[in-house]
Amino acid sequence: MSSMAHSSWFSVRQPLAPRRRFVLSVMSFGIPLLIWCLVSYVPAVWHPMIKITDPGSVSYFSDGMLLNKDLFYKEQDRLEKEGKAPPQGIPANPVYLPTPGAVAAAFYTAFTTPPQRRDEKWLYQSLGDSISVIFLGFLISSLIAIPLGILAGTFDLFSRLTEPFVEFFRYLPAPAFGALAVAILGINEAPKIAIIVIGTFFQQVLVVANTTRKIDTSLLEAAMTLGANRLQLLFRVVIPGMLPDLFRDVRVLLGWAWTYLIVAEMIGASSGITWFITQQARYKNFENVYAAIMMIGFIGITTDLLLAWLSRRIFPWQRGAKA
Repeated sequence: MSSMAHSSWFSVRQPLAPRRRFVLSVMSFGIPLLIWCLVSYVPAVWHPMIKITDPGSVSYFSDGMLLNKDLFYKEQDRLEKEGKAPPQGIPANPVYLPTPGAVAAAFYTAFTTPPQRRDEKWLYQSLGDSISVIFLGFLISSLIAIPLGILAGTFDLFSRLTEPFVEFFRYLPAPAFGALAVAILGINEAPKIAIIVIGTFFQQVLVVANTTRKIDTSLLEAAMTLGANRLQLLFRVVIPGMLPDLFRDVRVLLGWAWTYLIVAEMIGASSGITWFITQQARYKNFENVYAAIMMIGFIGITTDLLLAWLSRRIFPWQRGAKA
């Protein structure tokens, strides 16, 4: 009985029971969170700093100040030998590792706390700028790359004409074009969008072309036997046949666009979620930094889940396959 239970957890290419899938999904988030809590709240795990609660007779100590343990204990021993009031403190982590509670609170306070300078933007404004950059960049890339990929995957003429150059260009890092994009497009949102386009366009062409080639050859042969011309073959067989897989490709490629966002926002303009993260790190508000980074992840996974749900509604015959 135990061997059967063991094999059910490690069956090759077999889905787990729904309850076990749910437990493992919870654990995938729970284990990192547990480690973070242990590091944050248990001094014996890792608390290399001392947070001053009472500076004592040390003139350059102040309440809330973070110090290395060696310096703190050195000053404490010195003052005890001199008969003066020694400093007091509690173990703490570096400022760049806030507790989960502080980060959770920052999900609210980051939206309600006004910017420290008048020319800076609120968090919701920064998020809005970043989402618009992602949307426009990926939309422009998809409007050109998807038709080109379909043509390249269907007709060898387009494949030979485009894919050798695309294969070469996809190895060129998109950030390398940052300075050129600023020189040509200025310092506002346009160079950011251009980096997103460059980072996703060439990958999209190849992915869509390969997806198009997965169409069952027998379907194409049957359509041609029935007298379908090239346009009918393309619009009535190839495109309808590849749409479910194309939808999944778009979900994956949209994730790539998010990975290019941080790089894109490092150039040109002082806006977007990257600018917010940089400014908060400069002010040592690292709980806001962690919260903003997690917000990017939440937006990305929410978008992906929404697209997965939409895929099941549009392509109901694919529900048996993994969305």
